[in-house]
Amino acid sequence: MADELSPTARAILALEAIQSSPGITGERLATRLRVSDRAVRRYIGILREAGIPVDAVSGPYGGYRIGRGVRVPPLTFSTAEALGLVMAVLQGWHGSMEADHPAATALGKIVRVLPAAAAAPADAMRQVRAQNPSDAASMPDPEITADVARACEGHRAIRIHYRPRREAEWDMTVDAWAVVVRHGRWYLLCHAHRANARRVLRLDRVTAVEDLGTSYEPMDDLDPVREVEDHLAEGWAHEVEVRFGASFDAVAPWTPRTMGRLIAVDENTCLLRGSTDYLDGYAASLAGVPFPFTVVRPDGLRGELRLLADRLTQAAGD
Repeated sequence: MADELSPTARAILALEAIQSSPGITGERLATRLRVSDRAVRRYIGILREAGIPVDAVSGPYGGYRIGRGVRVPPLTFSTAEALGLVMAVLQGWHGSMEADHPAATALGKIVRVLPAAAAAPADAMRQVRAQNPSDAASMPDPEITADVARACEGHRAIRIHYRPRREAEWDMTVDAWAVVVRHGRWYLLCHAHRANARRVLRLDRVTAVEDLGTSYEPMDDLDPVREVEDHLAEGWAHEVEVRFGASFDAVAPWTPRTMGRLIAVDENTCLLRGSTDYLDGYAASLAGVPFPFTVVRPDGLRGELRLLADRLTQAAGD
């Protein structure tokens, strides 16, 4: 494969090697490129002719490194490196990629060179503001995320090691459908072979990925974001139903899909049906909706609302 590359292509590989290993010796560089020392010097010359400042230091501690020139030299990233950089930067940047801010233009350049499956979740991440301080701790491993994203792009089956809890871990074979970012968390939407069912898995709980080399036929009408939101709103321990004394259009912006499905009853009434494992958190979410509502079920949600009301009353003081 190396013999088929042109001198320009080898020069670019040499640039990547020097960037990743500053101070790399000519001998090591020749071994990595599988060429002679003389050929390495020729590729360094090509880079210098292109305006890239490559410094060479002789001696036992010498080697090649990128110097400081007038222009920033071209940077090369693997998909995992680029995605990891995007994930890190986007923890604190949620503006438009079309803005003139340096962070926005840099992110735009990185995302444009990513494969579609990796660029889509990176772009989606910009639209999501952190919901709580623990979101940073749930960031998935960039290498694993890149592997999963490539499997989604290629419509391939993968075997993953999944750790839902600290004391538990198991293997799953899944068809990787999409990577979706919602509410500060990264999810894998997939079809689990053993259960023969849709699954939404948190990527920060995936510890290893193996491409099985088999493909599947993708669904034409798949809406990944909708599928993930439906999953996050259904199947939890407590079934919830809340009646709002306001129109569907008024309430909808205040009730994300993770709270459940909003149903219009008439011009002045709508119902919210969903489920949750945490009634206290659900009560807090309802308290943020600026319209009158009545809890139809469960009783436990009414109790949590009373406790929340007492806390707020105490916080307000006299």
